[in-house]
Amino acid sequence: MIKEIDGFNHNYREIICKNIKKYRKEQGLKLMDLAEILDVSPDYLKRLESPGDSRKNCSLTLVYKLSLILNKKIDDFFKE
Repeated sequence: MIKEIDGFNHNYREIICKNIKKYRKEQGLKLMDLAEILDVSPDYLKRLESPGDSRKNCSLTLVYKLSLILNKKIDDFFKE
């Protein structure tokens, strides 16, 4: 059995997704505009920002792009 990692939050996807929406709104960006900048569909970005959508998943590359666009550090997306 693998030992539990100290500080590991099993809800990390929810946290990341909530922060994407929060930081997008702080920058005054509309979902459609951010989706265009990221070159992803608005539906995909909407799913990422939606709580409870089990289909959401994003790559490290996408989080990196978001950090640059939204002027945040990557680790900011993991903070509650």
